[in-house]
Amino acid sequence: SGEEQLPRLFQFHKDGFLVLEQFFSAEECDSMRKQIQRIVAEMEVPPHCRITFSTRQEEQLQQQGSSDYFVTSGDKIRFFFEKGVMDEKGNFLIPKEKSISKIGHALHAYDPVFKQITHSPKVQELGRKLGLERPVVVQSMYIFKSLLAVTPHQDASFLHTEPLGRILGFWIALEDATQENGCLWFIPGSHTNGINRRMVRAASGASTCVEFVGSEPAYDDKQFIPLPINKGGLILIHGEVVHKSELNSSESSRHAFTFHVMEAKGTTWSKENWLQPTPELPFPSLYT
Repeated sequence: SGEEQLPRLFQFHKDGFLVLEQFFSAEECDSMRKQIQRIVAEMEVPPHCRITFSTRQEEQLQQQGSSDYFVTSGDKIRFFFEKGVMDEKGNFLIPKEKSISKIGHALHAYDPVFKQITHSPKVQELGRKLGLERPVVVQSMYIFKSLLAVTPHQDASFLHTEPLGRILGFWIALEDATQENGCLWFIPGSHTNGINRRMVRAASGASTCVEFVGSEPAYDDKQFIPLPINKGGLILIHGEVVHKSELNSSESSRHAFTFHVMEAKGTTWSKENWLQPTPELPFPSLYT
């Protein structure tokens, strides 16, 4: 109901995040997990994962390949792996679904299941409640969260706009996210101080395609609060709120599907962002 939503939107603007439990059904979550199993089963291992490097030059080639693979993934469905999961020939040392850290960045455009979820009527309705007039989807990721922690960061460091405040993350728990298996942690109210660093496209000829400008300050651990959430829950994430996740110390995985939306009205997408719309995939409207 509209009435009930208003105080919650106030909460979102105050904290920089909002937890909406039971936003998606268990069936919707399971359909995403099944679909990702299919995608992983058909996966080709990217060539840069198969370069065995014995010289500095080969190592640079691999870094270049890896960086290039990332930077050109905005309009494709691509695979990003945990470290140390393959031998030097590019063969998996562990089951391949456990070896992947994430799949990105255009599931929302090219996969029917993820496209339907991203543009579902309830997501569109939420966009309208948030007052988004011309929202476009800029990227999506399926996150496996097998092991690694994610250091404190702001999404707008990677997805920069003029003015700021135009990026919104939708983070969907496809399994219960707990403190043991690596739920998200936030610093409430940290979305009001601008951004501290930016990831930008590097000058051509550099050994990697992106570089960081500025640096992430040391945050006080005590400021972070955990946001455990049940399967099907949605966390709305303001582009400038500081958040992280800890190591997954449990036996269970913590799958999530996440996508980012930009309010395109009166907004300039930075030409320096790693991710750029392409002729093949201009940023699609959320409301179609």
